[in-house]
Amino acid sequence: MFKKVLIANRGEVSIRVARALADLGIGSVAVFSADDKASLHAVRADEAVALPGSGAAAYLDIAAVVDAAVTSGCDAVHPGYGFLAENADFARACAAAGLTFIGPAPETLAFFGDKATARRLAAEAGVPLAAGTSGATTLGEAEAFMASLAGRAVMVKALAGGGGRGMRVVDRPEALAEAFRRAASEAKAAFGSDGLYVEELIRPAKHVEVQILGDAAGNVMHLFERECSLQRRHQKLVEIAPAPGLDPALREEIFAAAVSLAHAAKVRTLTTMEFLVDEAAAGRFVFMEANPRLQVEHTVTEEITGVDLVQTQVRLAA
Repeated sequence: MFKKVLIANRGEVSIRVARALADLGIGSVAVFSADDKASLHAVRADEAVALPGSGAAAYLDIAAVVDAAVTSGCDAVHPGYGFLAENADFARACAAAGLTFIGPAPETLAFFGDKATARRLAAEAGVPLAAGTSGATTLGEAEAFMASLAGRAVMVKALAGGGGRGMRVVDRPEALAEAFRRAASEAKAAFGSDGLYVEELIRPAKHVEVQILGDAAGNVMHLFERECSLQRRHQKLVEIAPAPGLDPALREEIFAAAVSLAHAAKVRTLTTMEFLVDEAAAGRFVFMEANPRLQVEHTVTEEITGVDLVQTQVRLAA
């Protein structure tokens, strides 16, 4: 087991991880930017190290965060969620410095960080997908795809990132060009890449996600599902578990798909697989994306299972 872990984050998630580490008897080190010196997370950990700079940029400085972990004598880093949690380069930098990254392997982070790659992997694993374009898509290709749907709506999506940014619903062909331009601009600003793809818009639909656990030996299991259909601007407002009204047989199919994809991606520690259930077509569901990290809403699963997911994540990484 680890002796000391640096928490590469701030705020609520940093406090949550520090609590789990304390319960495991592991020392914790918080980091803080110049403007977060008085923040609660900096005093809840056993130690705290200042990062150069201020604001979010301080927590995104890979070299500075790794240096803080090494100089404070840590043997592992927990990224929390957000900031560097899904950054494959950060996971590689931790490994190069002799630190264990408490999360999936860099290769898994890279797989799921590119939605085109994730879709290809899902297809190879036999997981159903929504009809869509492959890889970075031009406006002309998007227009041709929308025309092939005979008037049905599409969703324009950024290939990188998440959080609902770089996404636009397009109901009419004449609105596609402007939606494409806006989504590309938003994706470029948020993720540094303006790559987009387009897929059929499934509605009405339920948004169901499956909590996945994986160990270093390649064993994978699920801890049931959460429904997060109630959203505003593609941001989840309420999570419910178990998902109400979900057919038991369909639930098991979704679990099997999530576990199959996790095996294919060699998931280690925690990952959440997200699916859409087509309410207009009985028994149909499709893979959306994966979040290879601790989710904000992990506590919902903890409530229905009694499993401390942060402690479990640490144990699986160790």
